[in-house]
Amino acid sequence: MLTIPQEMMKVILPFVALFSETVWDYAQILLMGAILAPGKRTVSAVLTVMGLKDDPQYQNYHRVLNRAKWCGLTASRILLGMLVQAFVLLNMPIIIGVDETLERRKGDQIKQKGVFRDAVRSSKKYLVHSFGLRWVSMMLIVSVPWSSRTWALPFLTINAPSEATNKANGKRHKTSIDWIQQMVCLLRRWLRGRALVLVTDGALTAVKLGLTCGAFRQPVTWVSRMRLDACLYAWPEKQPKSKRGPKPKKGKRLPSLQDHLDSRDTKWQKTEIDWYGGRKYTVEYATGKALWYTPGFDPLPIRWVLVRDSTGKYEATAFLCTDLKAKPLQILEWFILRWNVEVTFQEARAHLGLETQRQWSDLAIARTTPVLLGLFSLVTLWAYQLTKDKPFPVRTSAWYKKKEPTFSDAMAVVRRHIWFGLWGKYIESAPNPDYVLIPNSVFNGLVDSMCYTT
Repeated sequence: MLTIPQEMMKVILPFVALFSETVWDYAQILLMGAILAPGKRTVSAVLTVMGLKDDPQYQNYHRVLNRAKWCGLTASRILLGMLVQAFVLLNMPIIIGVDETLERRKGDQIKQKGVFRDAVRSSKKYLVHSFGLRWVSMMLIVSVPWSSRTWALPFLTINAPSEATNKANGKRHKTSIDWIQQMVCLLRRWLRGRALVLVTDGALTAVKLGLTCGAFRQPVTWVSRMRLDACLYAWPEKQPKSKRGPKPKKGKRLPSLQDHLDSRDTKWQKTEIDWYGGRKYTVEYATGKALWYTPGFDPLPIRWVLVRDSTGKYEATAFLCTDLKAKPLQILEWFILRWNVEVTFQEARAHLGLETQRQWSDLAIARTTPVLLGLFSLVTLWAYQLTKDKPFPVRTSAWYKKKEPTFSDAMAVVRRHIWFGLWGKYIESAPNPDYVLIPNSVFNGLVDSMCYTT
């Protein structure tokens, strides 16, 4: 049976305290099998690749997910600490991206499923809804040594059912923004003393999230896209002490961002920014400070940045930041980093079998997808440890020259280390009459194909 190599075991040792001795043994097998298994990441597929398909006690491996006692939040905190220690310098802010993804699932026994907009299959003209589970994932956005683009590494993922699903199950409904508020509170407690920047998309923008980020003793900087018709106000004028009644929280109404966009008096500045795909792109921007107000909540102080494309290729977009001292270009840079969250979701589907799991138990469902997304971060961390002070191997061919490693190469590094550790152990054992010698080129070709199977 395969065992985790010592170099990789050192990385996951902090998780030992979460499990009992027996469950830890089963968890290690599931972990390594999820890395090596091609295609679906079901428990049966994991046991097959690990050589345990004939084990009569296979139900013990299912129980790690649907019955065993271990805390996913504690695992998230441990994983985050490891990622921050490996990839974030002490004097640098910790940038966190948050977004939703839909795991398409069907089945009467899946109580948490609902009907959601399918962002992957929808377009501006065509709206598609799918059955599935909605997940809100929080990711650490960092630079890795082998890539010019930043990577988004998941560490905390929570299921956010629809209002109809919660009503049918007799549970109090929480929106995705409510869940993010709770996640930010956890994050601020886990990373005391560190500067935090939270980046969300326009669908996850609300005044109450900004107020939550600013309520901490050490506020969390929040960056997001905002609507052009948002209600903006000036700061209230100073009231004389003799005036009775409550003090006003906002001043006079200011022009909306759409008004700034249409006005000829708006002062635009032209600049070149780092665009998606590592390109440079020239845009024009205007900026200002205001109070963003929504009925039922206190006004939120923000710096807004309005961006337009002079060529007309892209629509004008507005962004907000709760740090009034932040520079406009820094705000744009933070928001552009959010795109790496989408890349992570796609890579997890392509190489870690996200959406292929088939658990029906409520607890197993709540654990499996967060574990698979967390595995993305673990594989990246393992690849980082295994390639320190070494060139990162990249799969190339005569007809395709790959410029930089991607997650498939990181998976191949980890898989190769596991397989070579196994073969090296058996090659050193006694000679086997059934052993067949093959050329190194063929052997490496087989290994390469096995490591890059998705």
